[in-house]
Amino acid sequence: MSSSSLPSRPTPLYGGKAGRRITVRDIAGAKERGERWPMVTAYDAMTARVFDEAGIPVLLVGDSAAMVVYGYDSTLPVSVDDLMPLTAAVVRGSSRAMVVADLPFGSYQSSPQQALETAARFMKEAGAHAIKLEGGRRVLPQVEALVSAGIPVMAHLGLTPQSVNALGGYRVQGRGQSGDELMADAKDLEYAGAFAVVLECVPAELAERVTSSLSIPTIGIGAGPGTDAQVLVWQDLMGLTASPAKFVKKYFDLAHEMDRAVRSFADEVSTGAFPAPEHSYS
Repeated sequence: MSSSSLPSRPTPLYGGKAGRRITVRDIAGAKERGERWPMVTAYDAMTARVFDEAGIPVLLVGDSAAMVVYGYDSTLPVSVDDLMPLTAAVVRGSSRAMVVADLPFGSYQSSPQQALETAARFMKEAGAHAIKLEGGRRVLPQVEALVSAGIPVMAHLGLTPQSVNALGGYRVQGRGQSGDELMADAKDLEYAGAFAVVLECVPAELAERVTSSLSIPTIGIGAGPGTDAQVLVWQDLMGLTASPAKFVKKYFDLAHEMDRAVRSFADEVSTGAFPAPEHSYS
């Protein structure tokens, strides 16, 4: 058999250089191969380009923008109009990653029709490739409506920040009997057509059981190492967040480096060292 007739190896989800966007089929293939992959948030074109070129296969324009972009103390105040330009910027700044847009609080809960109208805006006006929404069985009609309309849906279970007031704060979810409910929700969401499910702040053992029970990938955030993928808010992993959650690992102290750089700039301005001749026009 010649080398040209050998079957080609699938392009890895993380770090691959395919000249097209990642699709739900690629994500499903990674699950079948047992391939783990990363997802990070992005909110602007410049960081999206950096993450895209690093091989990150999925970029999430999260409603976490409420806190890390707009300065609120929860995700609840952010609106569709707030997230729409951020999503469009991330799409423009990337070329390979799938861009997933979060549906913000109040934009999909009331009915499947509301969910469809909101998701359609993110797809048509901002260019998103998929959407994410929070909740289990209570949002199954919304998931089914979106999937029927051809909109890929990423689900979100466990600690769902939009329901933080009903949950009694930012607490681990899925302990005891509620773990069985979360498992049932995950299976129902898969049956409804979700292509992936985020598991946030749930016990590692439960997350591993859910992962092995589903044919769609799970994406963990504070859910232990047994999920198919992991996601972090990029400001958390880069060290910009003052008090990150327990599940966050800081990979770089960007806050320190930014402080050092801006102080150096300010000192040189105050002493007249900047701009130097090489930074000036003759």
